[in-house]
Amino acid sequence: MSKVSLSLACGDYEIVRALKDGSVQPDGIDLLVLTGDRTRILRSERREECDLGEYNVVGYLMDREKDDDLVALPIYPHRRFRHGFAFVRAGAGIEVPADLAGRRVGIRGRAPAAVIWLRGILADFYGLGYDTVEWIDNFGVLGQPLDGAGNGELTISANNVRMDEALLAGEVDALLSPSFPPAFVRGDPRIRRLFADYKAEELEYFRQTGIFPIMHVVVTRRSLVDRYRWVPSSLAFAFERAKAACYERLRNPRSLPLAFLEHAWEEQLELLGPDPWRYGLGGGNRGNLATVFRYAHEQGLVAELPQVEEAVVPLGDDSFTGTPGF
Repeated sequence: MSKVSLSLACGDYEIVRALKDGSVQPDGIDLLVLTGDRTRILRSERREECDLGEYNVVGYLMDREKDDDLVALPIYPHRRFRHGFAFVRAGAGIEVPADLAGRRVGIRGRAPAAVIWLRGILADFYGLGYDTVEWIDNFGVLGQPLDGAGNGELTISANNVRMDEALLAGEVDALLSPSFPPAFVRGDPRIRRLFADYKAEELEYFRQTGIFPIMHVVVTRRSLVDRYRWVPSSLAFAFERAKAACYERLRNPRSLPLAFLEHAWEEQLELLGPDPWRYGLGGGNRGNLATVFRYAHEQGLVAELPQVEEAVVPLGDDSFTGTPGF
């Protein structure tokens, strides 16, 4: 039987390297992996160019309401704790999240998963209700005008300045960002993190919830899944084997120029368990997705709150047990 030819656009992650170089191949699939074009990965209007694509989980939910043929696979190429991506203006009198009440907080678009997670976490765990903050956005939702602000007033900034520049100028008091603002990277003393010990906050959050936030999912067409019902499981197990190959490769301390590589891996095993990048809907992933789905709904980005199994293809035998680390 001939293989099904499929193309996948995703980030150039270590955990997918074996899929890219072909040393791991999904059963029954001739897979072309494209990792070099970030625009193809992140822009939904270009998804037609590939059969499968990595995409922001919230952007996927938004597009799904306009195109019911889209469906996500329980494969998560990108996760990240986000407490360390909340920034404040030094000297603004903001020491704890409650101090943000009544302040102007800049966000680089409402749709980046990092912003959705941060707004939700601040509301759920620090009592900072969506409607207690004046949210300022100079990009809009994925570059499009906003129809409404959802919970909490949101203003589109008229001047298209970088949000860190607006913070330094005193136009906003804080910033939630999916990446490190240039001013912070430069070491400008006028900008600092909201959580000085953000790692401790992230670990406490994980201890309470078991959530290592899912940022991206792999999206495809439901029509493709209906035609080849075995494809999701084949792909998921290929991703799992590629991840295992990554873990094995990094067991060699010569692989990365990090003096304390082994210590970092041992610490991760102790704090997060054997496989924080687990795929499927087991091992806490269902609750992880349900949380970000709820946040997207609460923040007015999607009209309906989908059930996880409606939006993500269950694998049936969701038997991912975790990949042994060091």
